[in-house]
Amino acid sequence: MKKDSRNRLRWGGRILLICYLACLIYFMFFSESYGRTDISPDYRYNLVLFQEIRRFWHHRDILGGPAVFINLVGNVAMFIPLGFAVPALYDSMRKGLRTGIACFLASLLAETMQLILRVGCFDVDDLLLNTIGGCIGYLVFVGVRHHWRKRHGKKKL
Repeated sequence: MKKDSRNRLRWGGRILLICYLACLIYFMFFSESYGRTDISPDYRYNLVLFQEIRRFWHHRDILGGPAVFINLVGNVAMFIPLGFAVPALYDSMRKGLRTGIACFLASLLAETMQLILRVGCFDVDDLLLNTIGGCIGYLVFVGVRHHWRKRHGKKKL
């Protein structure tokens, strides 16, 4: 791929990343369908790992399938694009550990903002699920890059 085409592709990717982050911010802080407009007078947080995951799983009959799916699978899925985009757009982030740390820090920032703004709940289980999603996104990036290099030689992706 020519350098000019690669630069245009990266700028387009950065614009898509900004749009993705804007949607992520909307769903985490402003979405009425997830009760994000209700500001709690109290701080709500969970610092016990697997507590909320276990609670959602044990009470899945009461909470309903969609709520469990959104909490467990949604927290993983919403960070997959970030785990893919970060190494794709920034060469310095092509190491798995760096991407994992970046996804963890992005999740920590979002959870901390939920705590400070009293919208949603600071949850260590969400940190874990979001980071797993970012790592899955990184693995997808590695697979796509491997396929690209196999098909097009050692050209940069």
